[in-house]
Amino acid sequence: MAETAGNSPQDIGAIITIIIEHVIFFIKFWYATAEGFIRAFMKKEEVPVSGKFVFITGSGHGMGKQMAMQYAALGAKVICVDVNEKNNTETVKEIKQAGNVAFGYTCDITNREAIFALYEQIKKEHGFVEILVNNAGIMPCRPLFELTEKEIRMMYEVNVLAHFWILQAFLPDMVAQNKGHIVAMSSCAGLFGLPNLVPYCGTKFAVRGLMLSMHEELRKLNKDTQIKFTTIYPYMVDTGLCKNPRFRFSWMKLVDPKEAAASIIEAQRTGLEEASVPRHYLISEKLGRVWPNKAVRLAHDFVDTYVDDDRK
Repeated sequence: MAETAGNSPQDIGAIITIIIEHVIFFIKFWYATAEGFIRAFMKKEEVPVSGKFVFITGSGHGMGKQMAMQYAALGAKVICVDVNEKNNTETVKEIKQAGNVAFGYTCDITNREAIFALYEQIKKEHGFVEILVNNAGIMPCRPLFELTEKEIRMMYEVNVLAHFWILQAFLPDMVAQNKGHIVAMSSCAGLFGLPNLVPYCGTKFAVRGLMLSMHEELRKLNKDTQIKFTTIYPYMVDTGLCKNPRFRFSWMKLVDPKEAAASIIEAQRTGLEEASVPRHYLISEKLGRVWPNKAVRLAHDFVDTYVDDDRK
């Protein structure tokens, strides 16, 4: 007698397989969940950076300069990259005067050909770059209708497209060696929409998406990839970019560049995939996702913190 449809050994085997896969998935899922929560409250070990080459863009001033100096003080060999040769040379000079190692390169990171040429030069002169910090950024602060086409395009060239060119140049080496760490500067403006920063917020949300998707793309290519990604969301840092910050409360003050740099380096060395500076802003954004938009906007209005028009 013929077997009835749906009751063949093959069908039963497929059902059993699906059930087993579901059970294994839920065990792994809840184990990973518990492990993640436990690790969140544990002190994380900071991996050493001594002897490693660290590539930093925008190293001529602000957070980039402070990161270069602090990485160098930890024993890293810092490759300082900036379009401003004078400022970048000063950074390298200060690092060397402190008895540490640094190399300076002048490069327009919006120029893809220049980035690839720089990569070839660095590979020839120094070899493998293990830590890559995409830090450079610009931030005109004005209402959207007051920004020129050139200003908007330049923000995307520096804040977003340069990340693609640098990754295309340097990441293949990391993939070949299955090691390395990419650090990208987003912003708290990549967590929250803010007035006078519409294009800037767009660039920083773009960096967030770029880092998340690039990580997933590599993970799909190699489940055991050892390449790490860290996206940083700094609050307003006292580097000169925030010309007219507005605060209602004194505790929401500008962050010192030295403190910001130290926090970013700690995030990289402890392997955080995302970190805000200060840390609580990322937590606030994640909690805000479950609240109604109207309630979140009331909270934004209450703290009344943003950047005023930089022409005032």
